[in-house]
Amino acid sequence: MQRRPPALLLLSLAIPFGASAVASAATDHPPFMPTRDVRVVYAVQPEGAPAPRDITVYFAADGGLMRIDSPDGQGATILDRDRRLMTILINYARVYMQIPEREELRSPFLLDSTMRFEPAGQGQVTGMACENWTITSKTGQATACVTRDGVVLSEAGVDSQGARGHLVAKSVSYAALPPTLFEPPSGYQRVAHPEGPDGYMRSGGSPVTGPLGSDQGGAMGGNPGQGNPGQQ
Repeated sequence: MQRRPPALLLLSLAIPFGASAVASAATDHPPFMPTRDVRVVYAVQPEGAPAPRDITVYFAADGGLMRIDSPDGQGATILDRDRRLMTILINYARVYMQIPEREELRSPFLLDSTMRFEPAGQGQVTGMACENWTITSKTGQATACVTRDGVVLSEAGVDSQGARGHLVAKSVSYAALPPTLFEPPSGYQRVAHPEGPDGYMRSGGSPVTGPLGSDQGGAMGGNPGQGNPGQQ
């Protein structure tokens, strides 16, 4: 069985492109994505992994833009929800791939309106107040602590494909993020994915993390472009 990125519901849920990033006035669920620019460093540990690894995630444009850096600095995946575009950076080769999606992009570190949420009291992570929620999907349950502005600070349990694990935010930094953070760096050459978007998805590629995985890919770090990029 391939090792997946953090085995959590929030890592594998599809966010409809028309969904509002602003917190709902209703109290039956937390905000589904951060409502302001933020950088979060997560300690991520799938069940069975010997130790957690740090994953840095950036959110901008009310959740419309997201960047996930591999823990070893070898690459990153950028999601642009408005354009339905995933960009994969491979730093050692100074190249990038852009894969347009016909349907929803799957997004890590975000919640989804298809899940059922039950409030579970107040919590605190890294000195920040958050609200605890029990999250139920067809494969099981997870618990999460989410800030009022939509940042998931911790989560543990079963993801939408039945994998288990946990994550916790180590640091949260609110500041305006430069647009260039969500663009291919200057000097990087665009290359085509060898199998194209459809083949990429059929082979197990993840529009969440791209080829940034552990030995099998995903958000746990490893060598971009090698192995099967595992999808949460």
